[in-house]
Amino acid sequence: MPSDQSPETRRRRFRTIPIRMLVPNMITLLAICAGLTAIRLSTEGRMELAVAAIVFAAVLDGVDGRVARMIKGQSKFGAELDSLADFVNFGVAPGLILYFWQLHDLSNAGWIAAMVFAIAGSLRLARFNATMDDPDKPAFAANFFTGMPAPLGALTVMLPIYLGFLGMPMPPAILTTLYTLLVGFLMVSRLPVFSGKAVNMRVPRELVLPVFVGVVLFIALLIGYPWHILSALSIMYLLSLPLGWKSYRDQERALAAQSVVPVDPAAPNASPPYTPGAPEIAPDDRPARLN
Repeated sequence: MPSDQSPETRRRRFRTIPIRMLVPNMITLLAICAGLTAIRLSTEGRMELAVAAIVFAAVLDGVDGRVARMIKGQSKFGAELDSLADFVNFGVAPGLILYFWQLHDLSNAGWIAAMVFAIAGSLRLARFNATMDDPDKPAFAANFFTGMPAPLGALTVMLPIYLGFLGMPMPPAILTTLYTLLVGFLMVSRLPVFSGKAVNMRVPRELVLPVFVGVVLFIALLIGYPWHILSALSIMYLLSLPLGWKSYRDQERALAAQSVVPVDPAAPNASPPYTPGAPEIAPDDRPARLN
């Protein structure tokens, strides 16, 4: 039976794909594997390894997009895969880790909190994808996220676990539940949050070596004192949220003030300034030939 497909159509179907298009997707798939492994480890009670897997997934999430832009490997498929990875790694996995860690003490209420957090993560990602190319956004809004980003939300919501690993008393389950719901609300809220895109990514030559030393020192501290560093970063991030809101409002007011065009008194159609007590002059409605 003869095929109804032309040779050109068959060539298009089996055309090769550059390796640079596959590298970011492989990093994203590795992040999904880390998130799924975190879920398994949490069911087995190995919470420290489960949390470490989420941190590793967050690092990979920050790497894949930059690698894609660096090697020009962006694709629509990669963007959709990245959204799926974010939902699994930063919505489902942290919610389940918290549930198996403590929220199960509240039975259905704890499970509802875990589900609400996961759903908040999915809604936040869907809104991000829908408004990414919004033409009505002001220019300065590109420096802010709308709501807490999913990766940072996942790392922040596990703050009670970090503190527990440091030997602090485990908080009441109801308090952990309320904290989980609060972070989920911050993810779906309209709160402007610093995105870090406005930070200058170019480093002066004289600061290259100090930057290398600082990065190595941070990684060493994270490996040697992971729960201290993650606890401190989570608390500082929560404290920085009001600063992001204030910066956004200040720039919004400045833009609104610039958009107000003052009236020039010397303009031909400008009305004369009003003087208190002066007689009002009625407008001259006569035809131009009578003036």
